[in-house]
Amino acid sequence: QVQLVESGGGLVQPGGSLRLSCAASGSIFGIPAMGWYRQGPGKERELVAAINSGGIRSYADSVKGRFTISRDNAKNTAYLQMNSLKPEDTAVYYCNVHPIYERLWVTSEFEYWGQGTLVTVSE
Repeated sequence: QVQLVESGGGLVQPGGSLRLSCAASGSIFGIPAMGWYRQGPGKERELVAAINSGGIRSYADSVKGRFTISRDNAKNTAYLQMNSLKPEDTAVYYCNVHPIYERLWVTSEFEYWGQGTLVTVSE
């Protein structure tokens, strides 16, 4: 079983910044790919940023140029630096891990999710 603990969310004004953290533990073998997801009100969960064990990154078009994913392999921890936040970024943010980078896009494959961290972008 994989345990995922997300933190760092909060209320921020449009244009502001937040840094999210995700600590993964449990049944993790090697250095997995890690991804950040979000689920806004009335929307499906979507992948917004991914990073593989070697540091290759991908981003959803909606966050490109504003969000940066990074990781600490020794700690199995991922970070999401979010800048220039917009009201449409409001969502619960989750992270997850997968041995295969390309499978991060298949959200139905994940059996375990953390509790998420709420990001609210509002005046």
